[in-house]
Amino acid sequence: MSCADVTMIIRENGPVTGRKCGALDMGYQTTTHADVRRGISPEIGAASIDLRRKGSDMIVYALSVDQGILGISSLPGVNGDYAGDVRHLAEWKPAIVVSLVTEVELVAAGAAGLWRDLGDAGTRWEHLPIADFDVPDDDFMENWPAVSNTARRALLGGGRVLLHCRGGCGRSGMVALRLMIEVGEAADEALERLRAVRPCAVETPAQMAWARNARRAPAVFVRHEDNAAK
Repeated sequence: MSCADVTMIIRENGPVTGRKCGALDMGYQTTTHADVRRGISPEIGAASIDLRRKGSDMIVYALSVDQGILGISSLPGVNGDYAGDVRHLAEWKPAIVVSLVTEVELVAAGAAGLWRDLGDAGTRWEHLPIADFDVPDDDFMENWPAVSNTARRALLGGGRVLLHCRGGCGRSGMVALRLMIEVGEAADEALERLRAVRPCAVETPAQMAWARNARRAPAVFVRHEDNAAK
């Protein structure tokens, strides 16, 4: 993986520009179990660092899950640079991208061809639409087991999985939390880790209830601090 110019926005110290290699060079935040044990909150520490790839305002907020990396983001194109956002995602190299926005939202952002552009980059695309601030409907639930299984297999194999809604908060946070629990994490710890990188993750009580209703897999103890460096 090549290095990329990034801008590090650190609330305590102000902006610093430099070069980073490895897991952090593709423009995302990360936090680990070790961060939580050290008391890092959504306001300080790892969650206070944004790595923005030059040429795109899109940020992937990521954390280690199982053997892989789970990320959430906004809708490509929502800030007016669809082509740049798609290039950013392609360089991040997710195995699967799950779009949680409606067809109307995709069209409005100029992202109606997202399925094709991601496919050309070798990424699998799944569309499970959820209305903004809402929870999954029956159609979603019918398709979720297969999508969840694919995502969990990718994470188990050390791959990257990206979930996105429009703003990268409520819907993507809700589904990310559900997936983390299904992988085997305790709900409270999973939520703490998720909100350490994205404080707005999961926006309504109904979304929280849906996420926590996940069937938890047997816990597997993984050193997430090692995976974050991949």
